[in-house]
Amino acid sequence: MPNTKSAERRVRNSARKKLQNSAVKSKLRRVEKEFRAALVAGKKDDAVKLLPGVFSAYDRAVKSGVVTRPTANRKKSRLTVSLKK
Repeated sequence: MPNTKSAERRVRNSARKKLQNSAVKSKLRRVEKEFRAALVAGKKDDAVKLLPGVFSAYDRAVKSGVVTRPTANRKKSRLTVSLKK
């Protein structure tokens, strides 16, 4: 239990931020899963169309601080490599 007013406020803020961050991470997983499913199904032209959306989702997540810039860059690079194979 928080002992001070500021600690109570931090608990409320962190709970709110956790909800928002989990929503963003869920969206990241969903768009990446759609992209990978298109690759596995052999629909390369669909995967090419989905890739900018995945990039955009990662860039927005970096902007809001959910994932770090190096993590997003690594994921985007690996997705691009998987598309070219």
